[in-house]
Amino acid sequence: LPSKEHERVGGDFYDVHPAADEGDASLVVLGDVCGKGLEAAVMTGKIRSTLHALLPMADDHQRLLSLLNSALLNSESTRFATMVLASAAREGSSVRLRLTSAGHPAPLVLRSDGRTETAATHGTLVGALPDFTAETAAVTLAPGDACVLYTDGISEARGGPRGGELFGEERLRRALEECAALPAQTVVDHVQMLTARWVGRGRHDDMAIVVISAPHTNHLSAVDGHTRGRFTA
Repeated sequence: LPSKEHERVGGDFYDVHPAADEGDASLVVLGDVCGKGLEAAVMTGKIRSTLHALLPMADDHQRLLSLLNSALLNSESTRFATMVLASAAREGSSVRLRLTSAGHPAPLVLRSDGRTETAATHGTLVGALPDFTAETAAVTLAPGDACVLYTDGISEARGGPRGGELFGEERLRRALEECAALPAQTVVDHVQMLTARWVGRGRHDDMAIVVISAPHTNHLSAVDGHTRGRFTA
């Protein structure tokens, strides 16, 4: 859901880089650039183009993010960004994920029985400090499981009966639990419906959600919250 602030440009972005060869991992990137306006839009473009150039080292999230961090610090921009990387590869009927957060909300893992788990990943902002550090989490999705990447525009959305209450991670978890074992697109639609209802006509930041699922098929799926569509690998 885009922000209603007409002057806002930039904000959340989402990219999927399919695996070059069968058996390799696909890379999903979800990010949020600080600020609004032309400078934020330029920063978003620089991040996306730099990440594309760094794809050959996508297997090493920390090195990739460290090089991206250096590139942004060497630019004249005063902006910074948060982002999360997800490398996804098929392993039999399961999906093997490597998740790395850079100052971004940690992904939530939705198990087919309705349990939710927080991926054990954290890291520093990108483009803010010379020394970049991050921890990468390994997660396996069984058929029916899903991994949810989201921006803080969802968890920090203000609204509700009193108009100023945060949507919050706990409410997001409950929303996900209602979608256990359902298709990725259904999860995205359900969260978007609830957050849109929560904020009503109030002002809000950009909201983005990406769901990576291990369905009961021969393909993994990644569905985003901006366009109706599906990426399979």
